[in-house]
Amino acid sequence: MLGLAARAGSVVPGTAQVRQMARAGRVRYVIVAADASANSREKLLPLLAARRIPFTVASDREALGQAVGRGPLSAVGITDGALAARVAELLAGAGEEFADPPAGGRGVG
Repeated sequence: MLGLAARAGSVVPGTAQVRQMARAGRVRYVIVAADASANSREKLLPLLAARRIPFTVASDREALGQAVGRGPLSAVGITDGALAARVAELLAGAGEEFADPPAGGRGVG
């Protein structure tokens, strides 16, 4: 599903770009890699929470980047509302690759 979103031009790759688009109010959902650096998480997660942008912490940087046809990524934002809702739904029902977020994550929905 992330590959489809990327081909549709609805993916924002990387922590810096996700932060920029979150501030602009254009991100509808964010996936943060479970192995993202503490620095990346400290910059991104409070912003997402403050802006009430739903997110989940899932997978790892390598898999997240691969899912959108890129190298390792700490975060991926989705700008299309319908695609964001579908990805959130899929992650909520997925197995261990996309586990529940750790304490402090708002999770999906």
